[in-house]
Amino acid sequence: MKNNARNFAHRRLGITSAIGAALLVSGCASVEPTSPRDPWESYNRGMFAFNDAVDGALFKPVAYAYRDLTPQPMRSCIRNVFGNVGDVWSALNSLLQGQGHDFANTLGRVLFNSTMGLGGCIDVATMNGAHKIPNDLGTTLGVWGFGSGPYLVLPFLGSSTVRDGTATLTSFAADVSPLTPIFAIDNIPVRNTTLGLYAVDLREGLLDADELVNRTALDRYSFIRDAYLQRRDAMVNRRTSDNGALPDYSDDDLPDYSDDDAPEASQ
Repeated sequence: MKNNARNFAHRRLGITSAIGAALLVSGCASVEPTSPRDPWESYNRGMFAFNDAVDGALFKPVAYAYRDLTPQPMRSCIRNVFGNVGDVWSALNSLLQGQGHDFANTLGRVLFNSTMGLGGCIDVATMNGAHKIPNDLGTTLGVWGFGSGPYLVLPFLGSSTVRDGTATLTSFAADVSPLTPIFAIDNIPVRNTTLGLYAVDLREGLLDADELVNRTALDRYSFIRDAYLQRRDAMVNRRTSDNGALPDYSDDDLPDYSDDDAPEASQ
């Protein structure tokens, strides 16, 4: 018992020290912007360091433990269930964008996976060629003509823009987001456990991408920023192009180093 208490105290001290160091860097660093879309780079790099410290001390170790202790079939089932719930949000945004074809396809995915896929545990829709169509409120605002605004690193949530950050806060305030069904759970322990599982599953799904960034990027911050902005631009442009072709989301070669409703998973 004493050893456990001592280990917990040491771990808490390590987390506190890492956060304190990151905040010190955030307060002292002054960086000239290297991109016209990142005028707040000095602040963003400081927040990036803060998120990285919290992620390395808390979220990443938990994600690796989850990967090591949870069998792959169970992890896939959990991810598919959360993804099936998220598809409802994607379908709603497709409808708001006037993308009737995407709305029908995504709604069909939800119905197919919820029934034949045992409540979403098995992604039978993808197996049959009905691939996931990522969508969110930030993309919807972009389709409606709102510019992305400057790049912005949010505490814990990570990469964003003024438009995407506003969309994230709005969706939470209006209680309309992929997490809405979880927040609707009345049993507080079950609700909190489900939220924790959602965050851990999301972080575990980005471990491989995180390792790839560490191996290849000379500057993690710039690499993640540019990848995020490219992907977000592509999501909006595909829906506002005038060529009339339906977007092909099954071959998206742009890396996804972000999740607007998760901790700093990409860093």
